[in-house]
Amino acid sequence: MKVNIPLHARILSGMVIGILAGFICQEAGVPPDTLKEISSWVKPIGDIFMRLIFMMVIPLILSALTLGIAELGDLQRIGRIGLKTLVYTLIVTGISVVIGITAVQIFRPGDSISPQEREQLIAQYSDKYTVISENVSKAKERNALETLVQIIPKNPLEDMVRAFDPTYTGGGLLSVMFLSVMLGIALSAADQEKTKYFKGLLEGLYELVMKIIGYAMWFAPFGVASLMFVLTANLGYSILLMLFNYVWVVLLALAVHQFGTYSLAVKFLGGMSPLFFFGKIREVMLTAFATSSSNATLPDAIRVSVTKLKLPKEIAHFVLTVGSTANQNGTALYEGITVLFLAQVFGVDLSLTQQLMVVLMSVLAGVGTAGVPGGSLPLIVMVLISVGVPGESIALIYGVDRILDMSRTVLNVTGDITAAVVVSKSEGELPEGALS
Repeated sequence: MKVNIPLHARILSGMVIGILAGFICQEAGVPPDTLKEISSWVKPIGDIFMRLIFMMVIPLILSALTLGIAELGDLQRIGRIGLKTLVYTLIVTGISVVIGITAVQIFRPGDSISPQEREQLIAQYSDKYTVISENVSKAKERNALETLVQIIPKNPLEDMVRAFDPTYTGGGLLSVMFLSVMLGIALSAADQEKTKYFKGLLEGLYELVMKIIGYAMWFAPFGVASLMFVLTANLGYSILLMLFNYVWVVLLALAVHQFGTYSLAVKFLGGMSPLFFFGKIREVMLTAFATSSSNATLPDAIRVSVTKLKLPKEIAHFVLTVGSTANQNGTALYEGITVLFLAQVFGVDLSLTQQLMVVLMSVLAGVGTAGVPGGSLPLIVMVLISVGVPGESIALIYGVDRILDMSRTVLNVTGDITAAVVVSKSEGELPEGALS
């Protein structure tokens, strides 16, 4: 009888196996030369997994972000409801990223690694780290206006081709994002009849990207086992302590935004009791946690919003459907924390301008993130590279991503329903029974 083991269980198993194998080699006193030889055979498995993810970054940005902006910004079609949703989404997503960055700066989970272990980790990525560090130093010399000019591409194709080249000093992935935003805005304003085939092309590309990412995630348990073996065989217990610190900081920031920011938004912008609100959407939160997918939770979210919160059907349908892709508060928060955490791990000191750039890119990445398990990982790679952290370093957090993915999906879905409440209130269509 065939047994279907959930993907998250297989990834977790891969992480445990990799960690245990690494500890066994370390505790057994395997000579460094032998350990290096073993790693040379194991590491390529993880590299294959990483390349499958990297391969999809550019097409994912072009399709998901362009479509996300086009749907969110089609103000001629959706009128004032669309504008309110857009403004609310950008503001609240920005708040979520600021909460995340503040938490990681206060608790600094990446500093729990010792200087010696940091040097070992840097040595593992030495082929990219030195050049990237030099480019970060150059970036710090630019003022905010120069940085803004840099992201406007002169040659978008060059930025795409050299996006992962550590010697490239142009806009890179940030310029690709800028192009995608402009395409999305133009797509929303252009004649829909004339652009329907181009939009269909982007939708088809998006579906193909999601399918290939699904294949990559099937290979994830093997890749994670390989990557965690190489890390623990060289760094030992310190890597687990560092990951533990990272996980609880993410969960703390998510909780603050979930029960702090959303409660205030529901109370003062939506005119609804937070206790009433959270009481009615409990089942949606559980579904989001179990499926780890905003898209999979969408039908249940619409049903609860219309039948239990009594929101207008047309507003709930529009806001929740757009929000399942474009209003990814939890994902944006998570991306901001992860980027700064890995910067701390590698000793990359980001300037204020660069931290603000992380906020901006995380907000935009939140709009372009797929509402499926693991959908944010390629875009985190994009933000990492743009601020001078090796993209491959995301392997450090792959093993614990699933539980964090489940948790941030709850935040994403709650944020969508909160937006529907706020928009309904602004339209004067919130039921009296829900008012505080």
